[in-house]
Amino acid sequence: MTREATTSRVGETATCVPDRTVVRIAELAGRRAQAASDGPRRRGEFGARERIERLLDAGSFTETGLFVRARTTGDGAQRPYGDGVVTGLGTVDGRDVCVFAQDSTVFGGSMGEAFGEKTVALMDLALKTGRPVIGLNDGGGARIQEGVASLALYAELVRRNVQASGVIPQISVVLGPCAGGAAYSPAITDFTVMVDGASHMFVTGPDVIEAVTGERTSAEDLGGARTSNTVNGNAHFLATDEQDAFDTVRDLLSYLPANNLERPPEYAPGDVPGGAWLDEVVPDRLGQAYDMRDILRAVVDDGELLDVQELFAPNIICALARVEGRSVGVVANQPLHFAGVLDIDASEKAARFVRFCDAFGIPLLTFADVPGYLSGVRQEQAGIIRRGAKLLYAYAEATVPKVTVVVRKAYGGGYAVMGSKHLGADINLAWPTARIAVMGAEGAVGVLHRRELAAAADPEALRADLVAAYERTHGTPYLAAERGYVDDVIAPRDTRAQVCRALRALRGKRAPMPERRHGNIPL
Repeated sequence: MTREATTSRVGETATCVPDRTVVRIAELAGRRAQAASDGPRRRGEFGARERIERLLDAGSFTETGLFVRARTTGDGAQRPYGDGVVTGLGTVDGRDVCVFAQDSTVFGGSMGEAFGEKTVALMDLALKTGRPVIGLNDGGGARIQEGVASLALYAELVRRNVQASGVIPQISVVLGPCAGGAAYSPAITDFTVMVDGASHMFVTGPDVIEAVTGERTSAEDLGGARTSNTVNGNAHFLATDEQDAFDTVRDLLSYLPANNLERPPEYAPGDVPGGAWLDEVVPDRLGQAYDMRDILRAVVDDGELLDVQELFAPNIICALARVEGRSVGVVANQPLHFAGVLDIDASEKAARFVRFCDAFGIPLLTFADVPGYLSGVRQEQAGIIRRGAKLLYAYAEATVPKVTVVVRKAYGGGYAVMGSKHLGADINLAWPTARIAVMGAEGAVGVLHRRELAAAADPEALRADLVAAYERTHGTPYLAAERGYVDDVIAPRDTRAQVCRALRALRGKRAPMPERRHGNIPL
């Protein structure tokens, strides 16, 4: 073959290549358009990709698994691209995240094999790259027609949730139904956001419950957003609509590190809202309630608190905030509700929050005004010993900087559990109004002097004298301070300044722990 012929043939071949490439590129564009198209949706509801775009920074989304197709047998119409879930990477306020959104227009958003593999692959990528993962849930659970494969992938997803727990923040947003096995993945993630009137989360739906037990209920009463936020605590935030849910996620992420090896983002220190009025915030009458949030807002930057589970167990406050531009986790008794007593719900709520903060290096700031653990037959039979111990375990286990302020009552087990020195708190402060004792004066006098009171000519007068004497001796922070259990007694107006100093001093804290697989928290 001559050189000219070879050149000619090469030239001929070259002239054909662009034609074939153009066809292939056109085919790619067609497939991409088909794969990226959202199906019909209910009025007022966003599509899966539109939801992602509303959550992430504009133009930051990079989709993964676009051309993955359903494994369902049949023609192309029965094997849609994406298989009912959109996955990918993007940014929120410039910070990297992984995100998936279930598409309710494809097989009702149910999880099939390909759907599950895409989600699991995204979780693996999030773990490898140290990115928070956000799941937008709107699906019908396991895909029945794919049988055990769909169940297997739910288990694979839960295993990834467990592997990621304490390593990367995991946030679930429930935007529609989340039933059956699908509900367990959000339960393992760190935070769940639900939309009022639109979200439902339960293991078994109302129809099945009625068929099996005869009980009649509605989806809203069974596992609606309000039920999940107020009754059972399955959710952490109640959003008014989908956009409010996305805004809540963005706000939440601003307090969190990308992973357990990084620090939370830092911001310029906010305004200092505290003042002399704090000296008058605690009522003179011991039994009179006040709003603990007034104190918290006077201590944290700009008076801003992001309440976690605000509507559940309101007798304890768990919130994310900032002090001098750095994230802190705030735990505080709320005297406005049940005098701030610790019951089962409050203990479990606070325990999980404390453990989350510890996992991600967020210092803990505790404000105590607690009469103790709630007594009563119902609480005892429901397991307050075991379930209340979770909060003791969480505080004792936590190694992050821990600063405690005793505002008023700190009685009995309530004193011990609310960030006491004995559970490993680093710096403990008390207001002059603090009362640190085994129990309140009335109860103590009734136990210690019952015989004297029974024999007294005027038992009420004697009781008043004994109560006053007990208050002078035990109803103060000074016995605890004498023993070093309280580092300083401070004027209320100085609380923010003292808290700032304490947190600054603890920034380099190191707390090595014994080598072990893991502890055995009383679940």
